[in-house]
Amino acid sequence: MKHVIVGNGIAGVHAAEAIRAIDENAQITMIGDETLLYSRPMISYVLDGSQSHKKLPIRSERFYEDLQIVPLLGNRASRVDVVQRHVAFADGTQVAYDRLLIATGADPRPLKAEGMHLGNIFYLRTENHVKQLVAALDDGFRHALVLGGGLVGFKAAYGLLKRGLSVTMLIGSGYPLSMQVDKTAGRMILDELLEHGLNVEVGVNVSAFEGNGTVRQAVTDAGRRLPCEIVVIGKGVIPARSIIPRRRIDVDLGVLVDGHLQTCEPGVFAAGDVAEMVDIARGVRWVNAIWPEAAAQGRVAGFNMAGRPVVYPGSLSRNVMRVFTLDVLTVGIANPPEKAPFRIVQRGGPSFGYYRRLVFKGDKLVGAVLINRIEQGGVLRSLIENRVPIRLPQEALLAPGFNFIQLLP
Repeated sequence: MKHVIVGNGIAGVHAAEAIRAIDENAQITMIGDETLLYSRPMISYVLDGSQSHKKLPIRSERFYEDLQIVPLLGNRASRVDVVQRHVAFADGTQVAYDRLLIATGADPRPLKAEGMHLGNIFYLRTENHVKQLVAALDDGFRHALVLGGGLVGFKAAYGLLKRGLSVTMLIGSGYPLSMQVDKTAGRMILDELLEHGLNVEVGVNVSAFEGNGTVRQAVTDAGRRLPCEIVVIGKGVIPARSIIPRRRIDVDLGVLVDGHLQTCEPGVFAAGDVAEMVDIARGVRWVNAIWPEAAAQGRVAGFNMAGRPVVYPGSLSRNVMRVFTLDVLTVGIANPPEKAPFRIVQRGGPSFGYYRRLVFKGDKLVGAVLINRIEQGGVLRSLIENRVPIRLPQEALLAPGFNFIQLLP
């Protein structure tokens, strides 16, 4: 059996290991445009200087040899042909498959602005991105601009601030982390960023960059010019779908897969940031581009490719991060539609030093946002994942010392 995995990130690695654990004779080929097996979440620590670049690898240099994998790295695949069952490269090279895993991940969402050709404008998605960014800091620049108020934007701003730069964050939405938290939590996070020396402006976007060879200022959508010598763009990611034959494989935002992570094309699977499946909390198809989901999906896809049927229950968004002195945990739906049948209970806020927000749909918990006192976050996540009916008054779960044994039948 010829297994081809397009993508050598965490989903592809776990898929290859699962296949090899079941079938010691399978032929496995891994295709990837990156040459290093590394921890993507760790690159922010390289930027802030707390970890060195050599700490990024997640597997030994003998990984491919030990698992008898043929690595085709440093060159991005250009096309999948599901009729002839091969993966093609731009130079005409073809790799045949019996089972195919699309684990191409996601690419930074491009910014549409004039002057993007100027030097010292960076994304922060890959180890090569952070390598180039850190190298540019050696030039002694002092003013940095970070575009985007999501996780990548915050990590970039924190890293640059820690390296001694003056940092301005421009956020298009009304508050930071608007995709993960609600307005109250967002306000608490914004106040924390401002208190620790970040200049944060909300409701602001950039339309152009100006400079002579390298960036020297950004032009906002209101026409203001902001000085900057380094720019980091963190406006989210988009699934890497360019190789997908859309007439044969269903694609929405991501590649649509069933409970076995198989696409509508037999023998073709997808996992990780490129895959779209049912979201446990939302009950609809969704792309949750987070590291633990990619790892789990890759493993399940690998089992199914090797002939061991395993069902994936669905994906669930969640994040835990520290924003200076604030511990922030989010899971599931933080901002349900106003007219939808959801009930929200909450406690705390800016003046209390903590915040707890729980979102229910009927008798099921579907979302939580916690700031400080986050110790019970794992239990709340379990309630969402297992769709546990909440028979007690829902406000009872807000108590930091709530005994969850009371929910047992």
